[in-house]
Amino acid sequence: METLALPTVRDEDWRYADFAALEGLAPEAFGVWQDITLAPGETRLKALVLGGAGPELHRIRLTLGEGARAELFAANLGDDYTRVEVEVRLAQGAHFEFGGVTIGGGVATREFVTRVIHAEPEATSHQVIRAVHWGTATGNFLGRIEVARDAQKTDAAQDFKGLILERGASTNAKPELEIFADDVKCAHGAAIGQLDETARFYMAARGIPPETARKLLVRAFIADAFVALGDKAEHDRLLEAALGVLGDAA
Repeated sequence: METLALPTVRDEDWRYADFAALEGLAPEAFGVWQDITLAPGETRLKALVLGGAGPELHRIRLTLGEGARAELFAANLGDDYTRVEVEVRLAQGAHFEFGGVTIGGGVATREFVTRVIHAEPEATSHQVIRAVHWGTATGNFLGRIEVARDAQKTDAAQDFKGLILERGASTNAKPELEIFADDVKCAHGAAIGQLDETARFYMAARGIPPETARKLLVRAFIADAFVALGDKAEHDRLLEAALGVLGDAA
């Protein structure tokens, strides 16, 4: 465990953080990482529901051996600043799958920060992140993909979409690609918007109450993040946990 100085606004990976909330964390918390190493060919799945009444910092460092597969899915629902930071290093033929949702109202900032390092050839990674916020809450995603010079045949994708349910809420995205190999397939996208008014009108015209219509539309929006989660029980647990906080939305 390392003890590090508190981050500042000059740190790019912390540029959207709630620095007032960070003061509530012990300094040694910034040096704590959960280190996980997957042996060649190993597969591991983890599904997390995160967030409580106080500020939280979760830092996970994954090292994947040749042909290993790591799947991480998370619903970030904190009532206070909640940051999930994931750093992944991929050996040849390894795969990393990440699906994340930040959702909630109030004044909280909820964020995912990922750094995926394609260190060797033929590794793949796929990230889908969705953010839904209201009140004056903020949802952030900072995602960086690094492809080393020798990591030919890399296939990496990153997709972020943010949904604002009320004026005053916000979302921020900072997707990055750093590619030194020349035979790769890499893509990232980011989009932010509001609920589809045409769809809401269509549902209202067919007698669907506004509250039900909103929940159905949000469910469809965030479900993309959990599509790759093959464990039905865990899939339903994360989805229902995320939808459970919608009652606070106006």
